[in-house]
Amino acid sequence: MVRILDCTLRDGGYYTNWDFSNQTVEQYIETINKLPIEYIELGYRSIDLDGYHGEFFYCPISTLESIKSTTDKKIAILLNEKDIKPSDVDDLLQPCMHLVDLIRIAVNPSNIHSAISLAKRVKQLDFQVAFNVMYLSEWDSYPELYESLPKIEDVVDIFYLVDSYGSIFPEQLKEIITTIKKSTDMALGFHGHNNLELALANTMQAIECGVQIVDATITGMGRGAGNLKTELILTVLNRKNGLNIDFDALSHVTEIFEDLKSQYQWGTTLPYMVSGINSLPQKNVMHLVQKKIYSLNTIINKLTKNNNKQKQFEEFKVNNGFKNAVIIGGGPSAGVHSKFIKQFAEQQKSTCLIHSSSKNANHYSDSKIAQFFCLLGNEGYRLKSVFNNFLSHFEGQCVLPPTKNLKGTFIPRAVVENTFQLDEIKFTEIKEDSHLALAIQIALKLQVDTIYFVGYDGYSQNQIAAKDLKFFKENSKIFNDLRKEAVEFCSLTPTLYDVLPKSSVFKYI
Repeated sequence: MVRILDCTLRDGGYYTNWDFSNQTVEQYIETINKLPIEYIELGYRSIDLDGYHGEFFYCPISTLESIKSTTDKKIAILLNEKDIKPSDVDDLLQPCMHLVDLIRIAVNPSNIHSAISLAKRVKQLDFQVAFNVMYLSEWDSYPELYESLPKIEDVVDIFYLVDSYGSIFPEQLKEIITTIKKSTDMALGFHGHNNLELALANTMQAIECGVQIVDATITGMGRGAGNLKTELILTVLNRKNGLNIDFDALSHVTEIFEDLKSQYQWGTTLPYMVSGINSLPQKNVMHLVQKKIYSLNTIINKLTKNNNKQKQFEEFKVNNGFKNAVIIGGGPSAGVHSKFIKQFAEQQKSTCLIHSSSKNANHYSDSKIAQFFCLLGNEGYRLKSVFNNFLSHFEGQCVLPPTKNLKGTFIPRAVVENTFQLDEIKFTEIKEDSHLALAIQIALKLQVDTIYFVGYDGYSQNQIAAKDLKFFKENSKIFNDLRKEAVEFCSLTPTLYDVLPKSSVFKYI
């Protein structure tokens, strides 16, 4: 009978930042105790890394002790080879020698030799060791991986095939397993992602090919499209092999994680299907999907590896004729007060309008003031829709971010001749995919003395959703970085950004 490792808390942590409520963890452990699951992978053990990572990213000893006291299941934790050196092993693992049974090591196939060195040190502490070798669909590009199998066999107890992109098909998997078995007698494991909804089919194929251990998570909770569902593989093995399952217990824990799923929205969606079929990194797709500034066509073209030539755009040139810039965001206030904002801009000498978002651009289409438009993400489509008539006599300038990869960026035909590209964004470290950073750098490039912001309303504490919180913090950081520049700035409309100095458009008109 195949063995099952449940890695819900570790893989699901990509959505919760590795924090789960005590109630969720207690119910999870209580349920796993009643199921035919051999290993629970609780999370990572890691060196100190920048940024916030929660309890199950570091797995403090007190956490391991607490869980160990409530279960007789074998405990696994994961080391990320790219972050961990052999010299880190003693500090990380000696304190948990009596608490953890299996150390799994996440391995990029290009780093197989350094991973072997790391495994040797872990093995000296008398742990079971598994290699989770990622990017299964790309293994043909790493012949050294197959060549290293005899060396791996000396230090590794379980060799996992990890379909990181969720892009492998059962017949391909069978061929790879057959090839590996010609070179090693190591126990094999399989970890599937569900981009193409093949996690179950691939896992059953792996079992048929003699793989001894497979991974799953409750409700498939895991990075991107998620994983094989624990409840699904158990149900299948119950029917096929007569595996005894406590379905009442299983039902209760799935209800808890379904509530989390409604909040974090993991699972197979069209973007993840596309990423799977194209073997694209899930973390990149997650980032772009969650940003909600790119269309699916843009995401695909941005990430796929093709040699399509891109049109080259002239560099955005400095124009010293402006003293002031009004940066117009997507908040409601920029539309509500547009009449007075235009009046203010017309009264000021040498003022231009910079649209960080085209959401409110239609309110300013009748203005004779010079206008600049940030072309980022979906803005080309939005610009085309809000300026449907205006584009026939477009006199503004569109500005692209300073990225080498503009594949998939939609630029309306009517504005191509008036589209330019920034050479750099240098006032802030937040350069990727930020409308605000792009708009501010345009203003700085124009060498204005004062930047006025409108439409940066922000979010009240009881209104902000989890998906918007990162965006809010990112903008706050950008405003804070602007303080270092020799330019005055303030908001002319109501704002909840504390770092943004406040004024009023009405006191100027």
